[in-house]
Amino acid sequence: MKPFLKLFLIVCLVGAGAGVYWWKTQPAAKIVEGAPGKSAKAEAKKREGRRGGGPISVTTVTVAAQAMPVVIDVVGTVESEHSVAVRPQVGGLLEAVLFKEGDRVKQGQPLFRIDSRPMRAALDQTRAALARDQAQLTQAQAQEARLRPLMEKDYITKNEYDVAATQVKSLEATVSSNRAVIEQAQLQLSYAQINAPISGRTGDLSVKAGNLVTAGSTGTPLVTINSTKPILVTVNVPQRFLDDVRAAANSSQLKVQVSANRGGPPVAEGGLVFIDNAVNTQTGTIQLKARMPNENEQLWPGQFIAAQIILKVEQNALALPETAVQPGQERPFVYVVRDGKAVMQEVQISRQVGNLVVLSKGVSPGDQVVVNVPYLLTDGSQVQVKAGDAAAGDGKVSSDKGDAKPRAPVEKAASAK
Repeated sequence: MKPFLKLFLIVCLVGAGAGVYWWKTQPAAKIVEGAPGKSAKAEAKKREGRRGGGPISVTTVTVAAQAMPVVIDVVGTVESEHSVAVRPQVGGLLEAVLFKEGDRVKQGQPLFRIDSRPMRAALDQTRAALARDQAQLTQAQAQEARLRPLMEKDYITKNEYDVAATQVKSLEATVSSNRAVIEQAQLQLSYAQINAPISGRTGDLSVKAGNLVTAGSTGTPLVTINSTKPILVTVNVPQRFLDDVRAAANSSQLKVQVSANRGGPPVAEGGLVFIDNAVNTQTGTIQLKARMPNENEQLWPGQFIAAQIILKVEQNALALPETAVQPGQERPFVYVVRDGKAVMQEVQISRQVGNLVVLSKGVSPGDQVVVNVPYLLTDGSQVQVKAGDAAAGDGKVSSDKGDAKPRAPVEKAASAK
């Protein structure tokens, strides 16, 4: 029984020691909870800030009047101003191709050479026939000249003279016909060498040297040449913009900028050269064409591009970064900082250009507007403006979607007035 008692006494002592330790440490824990340290104070301050008790740090921009374009953002295609499908005008063996696929060629440059021997032989034959008929004509003219005085003195009958005169006229007609045949043969011979009808860039070569080609306007062309300098850009604009486009058509401010991708930097710029004479009733759009110099061939026929039609430039527009404008139940709004507080101000959007939103109502030059609006910010919140606020549009305000510096003009609003 003695070992059992010893074990019982040990268990009792351990339990008593644990109870004493708990009793001594529990009041201390309560004291720590009741007397906040640095971390507790920070947490309390954070909770107080969430309840609106402390100022919210914000970044602002100063509204300023600046020049902003009025543009129409559309998608278009590039097309060649002049395209020619080169086909042979005479048949024969294609002896040589004098260019490489994709080469840029100049007007009049030799492209193909067809075997010309049959055409040369036909030309020589026609020239020989002409020489023969000219000799016969000379003889007939001499005969007619000898018979004329004899007929006048009644040494021969008039009928005999008429036969000689008719022979002369017949041979004259034959000689004229031979000359026309020679011209035709020379023309056919000239077709044996095919020259570039326009300046441009060649496409795929459909027939290689050594093959027979046939004359005609049907079938696959030997090659197609597209002019690329200048080049046309075709776009379809909603009909609601037709009046604005027509009004600005004769203005020096109207121009068309082209980008490879929407929102990207412009790669070419040109002027409007064509407004279609009817609206497409199926799509409700009007077709426009602009001519681009395309000196460096940035644009390629058939390419899809993003185009911006710049109707005019509004000199005193009020614009803000798009991160400053918030959607509202009735209309969008911004937060204007006044006397250290954020005041909610409803605005009216005219259009968007790049990362900037042009406003027609709601703000005035000099207003400080909050950008990158914190989610805790409400109307009347106390705010503290961070150092380094900037004027709207100067590109110094950082945001989640990039700076406020306008990129290529892109319209997202409607009216161009």
